[in-house]
Amino acid sequence: MPRKPKKHSHSLRHRLVTFSPFARSKAMATRNRGATKVIEKPKLQNKDLATSSFNGFKNNGKDKTQQSGSSASSDDEEFEGDVQADFVFFDPKPSDFHGVKVLLQTYLDNLQWDLSGFVDLILGQPTVGTVVKIENDEDDAVYSVVSALNLGRYKDSKCVLELKDYLLKVCRDMDVKGKLKSLVGEHVQDVGLLVSQRVVNLPPQLLPPLYNGLFDEVEWATEDEPTEELQSSFRFKFYLIISKIYKHKSADQNGGTVKNGEETLIYNRPEDEIFFMLSSWSFSFPSHAQQVTANELKNYRPMGLVMVVEASKISSFRKQLHSLIDE
Repeated sequence: MPRKPKKHSHSLRHRLVTFSPFARSKAMATRNRGATKVIEKPKLQNKDLATSSFNGFKNNGKDKTQQSGSSASSDDEEFEGDVQADFVFFDPKPSDFHGVKVLLQTYLDNLQWDLSGFVDLILGQPTVGTVVKIENDEDDAVYSVVSALNLGRYKDSKCVLELKDYLLKVCRDMDVKGKLKSLVGEHVQDVGLLVSQRVVNLPPQLLPPLYNGLFDEVEWATEDEPTEELQSSFRFKFYLIISKIYKHKSADQNGGTVKNGEETLIYNRPEDEIFFMLSSWSFSFPSHAQQVTANELKNYRPMGLVMVVEASKISSFRKQLHSLIDE
């Protein structure tokens, strides 16, 4: 069966893009010298590269708090001047190695693990996954990467073994740890590791087409991959998501309430609120790689967040993400 078009091309037309020094330096930390070629991925233009606003969220699936908060980044300072940019979606390719690796440097906090092998898995799966770049950028810098890797398919890879061991180590809730062991053990063939990393101030308008493209590719892969084994590997029943949040230092006191109108928890990425609300279970753990220097986050400590979302909830996620970004 011929492969379907990967994404429907469309544009979000705005005139100006503002880069923070952090985002620019992170995305351009390395150069990829491969030729730039669009592979049926949408081209988008955006105005604001300011960090997306964060929202409050429910505490471990029980109490939902809808509050707005201010966004911040440890290096989020204004870049003097505006830059016009056309963001383009590409299939991952080997020449993206260094750019993707830079984005994933703190994916597992400060763990020394086989990150290079992990990046190779992502780049070795071009039919499901996307990297975002700026059109005609001579540096060929990578500003975002999304992918979904079947943990069962790669269960013997060193990087996947280290990732599973790390998650089991940092999970302190024994009930949740039992669920995690089952997920990455007997149910591992059904688990898609949803990898989504980007520079701190990528336009939020890119998120709906980015995630729509990923989940469309997953669906198409169940029909279009060359073997039944590969097709089956994309029939996920669960998605495992590793992200980051900021937790108020007083959140564990006074029954979890925080005074002075501050949020108990702040998301690092706006879509994570939706994933959390849809998650079957989750857990958080202290993060050591992130350094909180922004004044707005002085009362918060960085935390890792692990969530498990049933694949049947993805259609709801896509609708809610559109609503969130379109507000």
